[in-house]
Amino acid sequence: LVIGPVAVAGGLAFSTLTAGAFHTCGLTSSRAAYCWGYNSNGEVGDGTTTRRLSPVPVLGGLAFTALTAAGSSSTCGIVSGGAAYCWGYNGVGGLGTGDLNNSAVPVAVLGGLSFTALASGETHVCGLASAVAYCWGNNGQHQLGDETTLTRTSPVAVHGGIVFISLTAGANHTCGLTSSGAAKCWGSNLYGQLGDGTQVDHQTPASVQGGLVFVSLPGGKYHVCGLTGAGAAYCWGYNESGALGDGTIISRPSPVGVIRP
Repeated sequence: LVIGPVAVAGGLAFSTLTAGAFHTCGLTSSRAAYCWGYNSNGEVGDGTTTRRLSPVPVLGGLAFTALTAAGSSSTCGIVSGGAAYCWGYNGVGGLGTGDLNNSAVPVAVLGGLSFTALASGETHVCGLASAVAYCWGNNGQHQLGDETTLTRTSPVAVHGGIVFISLTAGANHTCGLTSSGAAKCWGSNLYGQLGDGTQVDHQTPASVQGGLVFVSLPGGKYHVCGLTGAGAAYCWGYNESGALGDGTIISRPSPVGVIRP
């Protein structure tokens, strides 16, 4: 255990980072992907399942524009032109390859979609293509938003044809931000993380209560927060550790304002 920051070995200069539960990946200025950490399912992408204590290059020579680490056991990225590639655990279809086989190297997500953004949950992934949301992987709690609970091994469109500008994914839920700044969420709602005032799961996008207009919508495992254009923060969902910042440990099924110091 180390208290305080330590430099990642290798002296690489990264432009972006993404972290799963037990592994981390980064993009260099040349858009090469490097990963390190736990690797039992190939989530480091170096062709092995050997734990890596320092960065190793992801195989395939792909130039990525974005990376996202899903849960504890997979990673996905977008390459120039918008194709998505994933690697790691695939027991519930989270690699989007049409099968359930793990891969320790990047494999192409099926469907020929051109993605502009990806968001990863625990065992599902969603992406934006032409501002439409598509998801794949575990769907046991409706987190894919396609009106079913069927596992999907390749991308399916989120119901409703809603135009989104960004997505965020928690353990078993997904949220999207529309061009008007409205937030919509779907999937598991055990702790009120869908923000619709209930604790009822939703198989299609439900509107977050309050009529708030957000400019960004980051999320955690069981909670979501939204930032307004004026800089005010609102959060909803699981709060037993105080993650909502409202001065309580009460979970909230609709947005509450974060208390300013």
